[in-house]
Amino acid sequence: MCRHLAYLGPPVTLRALLYDPPHSLVRQSWAPRDMRGGGTVNADGFGVGWYPGGGDGRDAAPVRYRRAGPIWSDPTLPELAAVTTSGAVLAAVRSGTVGMPVQESAAAPFAEGRWLFSHNGVVRGWPDSVLGLAGALPVRDLLTLDAPTDSALLWALVRHRLRAGASMDEAVTATVREVAAAAPGSRLNLLLTDGVSVVASVWDHALSVRAASGAVLLASEPVDDAPGWREVPDGRWVRAGPDGVRLGELG
Repeated sequence: MCRHLAYLGPPVTLRALLYDPPHSLVRQSWAPRDMRGGGTVNADGFGVGWYPGGGDGRDAAPVRYRRAGPIWSDPTLPELAAVTTSGAVLAAVRSGTVGMPVQESAAAPFAEGRWLFSHNGVVRGWPDSVLGLAGALPVRDLLTLDAPTDSALLWALVRHRLRAGASMDEAVTATVREVAAAAPGSRLNLLLTDGVSVVASVWDHALSVRAASGAVLLASEPVDDAPGWREVPDGRWVRAGPDGVRLGELG
């Protein structure tokens, strides 16, 4: 399974999020603590998306940096992370499901307009289990999937709802419910942000959240041993933003 995180708060460097914590996302790429459901490392690509200008994402579309190789082997990211500051970040390291391609376009975050999206998990029975859901999408969306992967299809399903005017909460929760019904046993931890708020789901995997000093960090695994981390219970969704942290039931 992949690892991902989202940050909202006072501007910080990407390095402070990705490299500096003792159990940072970079460390999780090769020494994860919780890889339930398979996999030992997250070496099949990575991506970082941030809202530029040092702010909280209100005034600019996000920028992405993605690669198909392991995050620990990238020679450019450490220098980029040291000088790039943002108050809204989404990042992920990938452990690709067997049979799915390892390519840059398959790495989260996926993006359109102001939205960034990531998926940690797997759709069981892929692709047959979700043929009906895929068939309900516009043909153009299917022809232009970022990659032939379950995560890319999940993004297309979420994005279709967002385009139709659904809130981020509605787009994430409705997608998780319909995919879970069509493909039982799937692991559906989704992260979606517009740079101002972030919505996440916990479905048969793990997610922790810490809110302190005007900042909130959601991560597959706590990045340090600081107080304040709390695990989001399975079967819940969480929304974090200017109005605080709120949890709801997915079932």
